[in-house]
Parts: sequence; structure tokens; C-alpha cells
Amino acid sequence: MTKLADAAQRSQGHKQRNQYRNPAETLQFFGLTPNMSVLEIWPGHGWYTEILAPFVKDQGKLTLAQFRHNDGSLKDDRSIFWARVSQKLAERIAEQADYFGDVAMIELDPPLLLPLQDEQFDMVLTFRNSHIWNEDGNLFGTLQSIFQALKPGGTLGMVEHRAARLSDISSSAVDGYLDESYIIQAAQMAGFELVASSEINANSADMKNYPKGVYALPPTLAMGQYNKAEYVAIGESDRMTLKFVKPKE
Repeated sequence: MTKLADAAQRSQGHKQRNQYRNPAETLQFFGLTPNMSVLEIWPGHGWYTEILAPFVKDQGKLTLAQFRHNDGSLKDDRSIFWARVSQKLAERIAEQADYFGDVAMIELDPPLLLPLQDEQFDMVLTFRNSHIWNEDGNLFGTLQSIFQALKPGGTLGMVEHRAARLSDISSSAVDGYLDESYIIQAAQMAGFELVASSEINANSADMKNYPKGVYALPPTLAMGQYNKAEYVAIGESDRMTLKFVKPKE
């Protein structure tokens, strides 16, 4: 996986983010093997897809749960933008089929996977998506859909921006961050068991108290030139890395 993280098919910008996202170590922690049937949730520009697809293409299968496509009914700018991003990724995968292999496409329109998936996957992976589902009131329902999509004994690997913990029962979750205990409890309510957590993607320099929240940090740098050097020096957000399983019984 380390070689794939540095592959020539990845842009220099994508490879520069390896230092923050630690893809090889993260996927090894989740227990990814080449023969798995894997579902990646909301792959965006394909940062992880560039590693996952060639890793499983010969022995396993990668499916992407893309953003809802724009059939003309999308109204808000964010949904329209991400539908366009999904389309561009699908086109790139088709154009570079030798590298990506045969990648299947479905959609996640929270809280539902469309078409509905029933115990299809050995592993589901989601990177920095849960805070969006939570903001829209779809966190629990989406976790339930993921639970249904996994085979018994299957793994849910989750990476998420981690809120500042104030006490055992409270946290400070500014824009984009999510409380670790809260997301663990939500997953457990959906039926998952937490089997391991890792500090692979931790960042102690992240103070989590910025205007515009996590989006002030790279790669978004939502504050523009304001304190840009400071935010670049901090790097990407402090992130929880959680491994859940769907019980076999």
C-alpha cells in the first residue's frame, strides 16, 4: 500500500497529504486485504480511491458510494458541486481502467445507500463524512444503512475530525469536528462493536478553536490569507481513527 500511496498516477498535491492522512498505516490498521469486497463512502476527488482500487482489483472488488447524481432536481450549491465531483471521478476511473480496475458505483443519499445493499461487503470505509451526516440529522440512519450493507463479521473503518474533549460528558465541537464518544455511541446504537482505536491520524497542534472551524486548516484554508502561515504550520486536523465490526450473530 505504501507504493500505491506514492504511485505516479497520484497528483503531487495528493501525495503531499500522505503525511497527514497516513493512508498505508490507516488501511493496515483497519485490516484491509486484497481479496476483500470494499465499499468506500463518498470518495470525493478519489484521494483514497487511488490506493484502494488498484490494491483490490485483482482479487477483490471496490464499490464507491458516490454523492447523489444531479438529475435536475438538486437545488443547493453544495449538492450540485459534489455531484459534479462524483461525475469527474467516475470519468477518470473509466479513462484509467488499467490502473483502477472494475470499480462499481452506487449512491449514498443520506441516510440510504441506493440501491439498497444487503450484507454485500467485507469492509466499509468512510473518511471525514460523519460530521456532515450529523449536521443534516442523518448520522444514525446512515450508520444503520452501512450496518445492513456489511456482511456479518465485516469491518467499518472510520476517520473523522475529532472535537476538543472538555470532560467525560461534554466536548467543544466547532464547525466540522465531532465528539469521539458521541460517534462511538451512535455506531454502537446502530449495532456495531468498537474493536480498536488508533492515534495514527492524531495532531496535537490542532487547537480546534478557529473561525470557520476545521475548514480554516489545510487543505481548505477557508480564512484565505488571514493567519494562513499559522494554519499551514498546524497542518490538517486532529482525527480519530476507529475500527468497528458487525457482530457475526
